[in-house]
Amino acid sequence: MADRAEANARLTGTTAAVLLVLFAVEGVTLVSVRSLLTLHVFVGMLLLPPALVKTASTTWRALGYYRGVRAYRAKGPPPLILRVLGPVVVISTAVVLASGIALMIAPSSLRPAALTLHKASFVVWFVAMTVHVLGHALDTARLAPLDWMHRSRRQIAGAGRRQWLVAASLAGGALLGVVLLGRVGPYLDHAPPHHALVRHRAYGPPAAAAFVGADRRR
Repeated sequence: MADRAEANARLTGTTAAVLLVLFAVEGVTLVSVRSLLTLHVFVGMLLLPPALVKTASTTWRALGYYRGVRAYRAKGPPPLILRVLGPVVVISTAVVLASGIALMIAPSSLRPAALTLHKASFVVWFVAMTVHVLGHALDTARLAPLDWMHRSRRQIAGAGRRQWLVAASLAGGALLGVVLLGRVGPYLDHAPPHHALVRHRAYGPPAAAAFVGADRRR
């Protein structure tokens, strides 16, 4: 059972590292949403399945801890502030991603509401995620490489399966990204000026301009 808890921790660490890189790329696109909209949309979809994997692994650990499973109890709980922020991170991430997708696929009449929700949820997400990342930075740095280094990957069974799970989540995200990119052009063609993310045919992620107030620069 101890090995299962460690395997779960390694999976969480790997997905956390992957998400950190993807969120960093997503953040870079906000610097120039008008020219990076397609990248923003694609990366937003790319990180969706890994985010689900990480949510599942952390939820499994929490369930094990509160059910009294010895291996998870031995690891102990995260600090109180991180336990409180955990649900906020999960919910705000879901809302940011869902509202960004809605901006691409929802009827034009619903886009102003989706944009408002996207902006508000991003503010909450950014604050909560900053604390979350800082609070778990050392654990992530320690755990993320373990399944990828020759010596340490043999210590806990299932390293290959965990690697394939992460790779499959990225492949699924890439497929989602390719599918949603087909909505970028139609969105740009029909988005009213008062809430368009961008007005010319720049290619990037859904709702990035919401973060930097591109609509207010019109």
